[in-house]
Amino acid sequence: MNQPLAYVHPQAKIAPNVVIEPFVNIEKNVVIEEGTWIGSSVTIMEGARIGKNCRIFPGAVISAIPQDLKFEGEESLVKIGDNTTVREFVTINRGTKANNETSIGNNCLLMAYVHVAHDCIIGNNVILANACNLGGHIEIDDWAIVGGLSAVHQFVHIGKHAMISGGSMVLKDVPPFSKAGRDPLSFIGVNSIGLRRRGFTNERINEIQDIFRHLFLKGRNISQAVRFIEANLPATPDRDEVLSFITNSQRGIMKGYTSIKDKNGSSGS
Repeated sequence: MNQPLAYVHPQAKIAPNVVIEPFVNIEKNVVIEEGTWIGSSVTIMEGARIGKNCRIFPGAVISAIPQDLKFEGEESLVKIGDNTTVREFVTINRGTKANNETSIGNNCLLMAYVHVAHDCIIGNNVILANACNLGGHIEIDDWAIVGGLSAVHQFVHIGKHAMISGGSMVLKDVPPFSKAGRDPLSFIGVNSIGLRRRGFTNERINEIQDIFRHLFLKGRNISQAVRFIEANLPATPDRDEVLSFITNSQRGIMKGYTSIKDKNGSSGS
């Protein structure tokens, strides 16, 4: 860690085997755990908590204050889990008094130029592709993938194993297991390839596809579809995951596949 061309505040807590490259700036109230590599010209500001075996590439700025006019200088954190990679020029802002922290889980990949705003909660094994921009208070669940150049509206929730195509404007919640694309953002299928890669059986994937057929492709509105699924499809953890996600949605669910032909169709939320 002894890098004479880097500045490390004496109150920062850095594990002995952390590698810090030249021109890094690490402020006070920072914790970096063992095995992590900090690339040249990275800035790590107050409130950062970085886990084990992470890789932070040149130019990244971690734990800058929120870009939120309501922020009043309160103490808050950025938490990054183990084995997460943060590529070049990523910016991650710390939380506000609303949530007190911005958190990123284990085994995530944030590609170059990603921005994660204040109070976001990102699960494990999430991929945010190049130049993906997240507004404040966004929640992204485990194994989700957001394509490059996508913009995600504040307070949006993206479910487990969801996949969003590049260049998307994500203004509504995206249910677990689904693929989303087009403009406006719409359901374009179940993320079956991703689910197979993660060990889902064909039988389980077929059951998930049946849930989404009734949700988006049978001419019912969301409330009607939820009631039908609850009454007619067998209770499984996957079914309950989808229904719970929809029930707790604050911004409403993205449009169904048929919305391209009928913008006022029953698939809307």
